[in-house]
Amino acid sequence: MSAEASGSSGGNVVTASSSTPPSSSHVGEEKAGRGLTGSKYVKLNVGGTLHYTTVQTLSKEDNLLRSMCNGSTEVTIDSEGWMVLDRCGRHFSLVLNFLRDGSVPLPESTRELEEVLKEAQYYRLQGLVQHCLTTIQKHKDVCRGCHIPMITSAKEEQKMIATCRKPVVKLQNNRGNNKYSYTSNSDDNLLKNIELFDKLGLRFNGRVLFIKDVLGDEICCWSFYGEGRKIAEVCCTSIVYATEKKQTKVEFPEARIFEETLNILIYENGRGSGSGGMALLESGGVSSPGVGQSEEEGAGVGGGDRRVRRIHVRRHIMHDERGHGQQTVYKD
Repeated sequence: MSAEASGSSGGNVVTASSSTPPSSSHVGEEKAGRGLTGSKYVKLNVGGTLHYTTVQTLSKEDNLLRSMCNGSTEVTIDSEGWMVLDRCGRHFSLVLNFLRDGSVPLPESTRELEEVLKEAQYYRLQGLVQHCLTTIQKHKDVCRGCHIPMITSAKEEQKMIATCRKPVVKLQNNRGNNKYSYTSNSDDNLLKNIELFDKLGLRFNGRVLFIKDVLGDEICCWSFYGEGRKIAEVCCTSIVYATEKKQTKVEFPEARIFEETLNILIYENGRGSGSGGMALLESGGVSSPGVGQSEEEGAGVGGGDRRVRRIHVRRHIMHDERGHGQQTVYKD
């Protein structure tokens, strides 16, 4: 059994309030019908944990402990003069420190925060209650910011993008969808794309919805949506020749990806469930086009002359007079 003390040991100790002194053989508990205003110090037994403090500390705020001291609430005092509270004493020292200082550091664990909140509500400490609620909400916001939806079906993706009121950035990442071996830098670039996706998700938390698609056909492709329609696309993969065999190459166009992410912020206050979103649901137009598609193909989702900016790396193979392959790079 642990004990905490504050104040001088020479002060008055709370005793049972009764008009008739208890007999020497009485070892039980008795109820105090009046307050403790005549005492300077008070001994508390909270669920087996002992605390020694002052009536002044307990009376700083309008709370249950104050009403026990002034007689508004009946208290239980044992034969040794300890005020008995049938509560868990694990967080009571935190309650006392809040009464002493007006503020107190709260535990990091959400579970412990909820335990402190329960105690604060029981003792009717509104300041501590509000402090706990604010901290719990901050924890929830942090967890919510780290949440990235994982696409499991095309229908789910269409509905999510079409009804979202925020701009959307989607990273399609399916490393297993590859017939050929990768070039030497492809694995590093693939990881860099994933790392950039996570960084952008944290930086634009609350402003942009970031979703990840691991079931699509593309190995690494970024798509950018606003008001339910695709605004831009950055495809990071291409097929190249190394000697006499094909290989898959993954690029990392960091500047272009960041630029397109900034561009879709103009749709931040758009209507996610507007006509563009409904047209997207009806047409199923969120699927990524193939590498060979032009800018006009797939641009009719929103109607009119709205087009999708596509940045695709396309490599055509040319042969010289000796039959050796030469690589020429084209970018849309």
